Amino acid sequence: MPSIPKEKLDHLAARWQQVQDLLSAVPDQEQFVKLSKEFSELDPIVVIIKELQSAQAEIADLDELLEDPDTDAEMSEMAQMEKDELEEKIEGFDRDLQIQLLPRDSADEKSAILEVRAGTGGDEAALFAGALYRMYQRYADLQGWKMQILSASESAHGGFKEVIASVTGKGVFARMKYESGVHRVQRVPETESGGRIHTSAATVAVLPEAEEVDVQLEESDLRIDVYRASGPGGQSVNTTDSAVRITHIPSGIIVTQQDEKSQHKNRAKAMKVMLSRLYDMERQKVDSERAAERRGQVGSGDRSQRIRTYNFPQGRVTDHRIGLTLHKLEAIIAGDGLDEVVDALITEHQAEQLAAMNESPND
Repeated sequence: MPSIPKEKLDHLAARWQQVQDLLSAVPDQEQFVKLSKEFSELDPIVVIIKELQSAQAEIADLDELLEDPDTDAEMSEMAQMEKDELEEKIEGFDRDLQIQLLPRDSADEKSAILEVRAGTGGDEAALFAGALYRMYQRYADLQGWKMQILSASESAHGGFKEVIASVTGKGVFARMKYESGVHRVQRVPETESGGRIHTSAATVAVLPEAEEVDVQLEESDLRIDVYRASGPGGQSVNTTDSAVRITHIPSGIIVTQQDEKSQHKNRAKAMKVMLSRLYDMERQKVDSERAAERRGQVGSGDRSQRIRTYNFPQGRVTDHRIGLTLHKLEAIIAGDGLDEVVDALITEHQAEQLAAMNESPND
């Protein structure tokens, strides 16, 4: 028997129909956006509910056939086999519905700010940070997302000391949030003549892109400084005060932006990053308050945690949070194989949520 009460499923189906009717009545723009969002959330749930109800109706018909004394043995055997198959399908529908009805992260549908910083390992770490950035760039392309660099500090031998980019699209944060943490690489650098394997690291932060409505921000809490942008070695690259530094006084968060020649564009980019960092800070605070309810580190966004190792000599990638090892390093670092890792992390997270719900006497 399905574990979700029939009354709840009927209520969801009725609400789906109600929202559909309201949408066809041509509501105003604000209401249309709100209803469309609700409909897109309910639609995949109702599809499964209808499949579940169809299977249950078929089982009811088969039960009548099996209980009929006039049904011959061969027909009864076929009906029983069909019933067994349908009951297996119903179990699958029930699990799919449980997953669809799990509590959602309110930021999942948002775009994201991606920050990649070289960690320990000098030039090799910067090269690795560059490789990670290109991996995400390719991954974003495959997902149909748009990626744009907001600021970058390139290293002397290629790669990045730091790169910050916006990743725009539907459901970006839902998939990218699992990338937050310390990524470690083990490989022989091109500059290494002795063939020794070096270990270096880069830190990835994925922040949900915040809108002004997400953050309580007072103008008096900000200090905005403008100055002349400078290039490598301190050389001036601009003759006007176009670079912008924004300081959020209460938190001490500082964002600088000098990539654009326009002060207004630099200010807009810096504010975009500032809002996302403040929003992320609030989310991290709430998460820490709920730490006792958490199970494991999957999706926690703890950026001090070593989450993954890329071992080039052995061609393998290991995600330490779920003990997943894949011998597909080239495909993963190219971005094409990253989906397999992300899917495994999402599945594990959902399994933990389901287990927590089933253990709770209130659910």
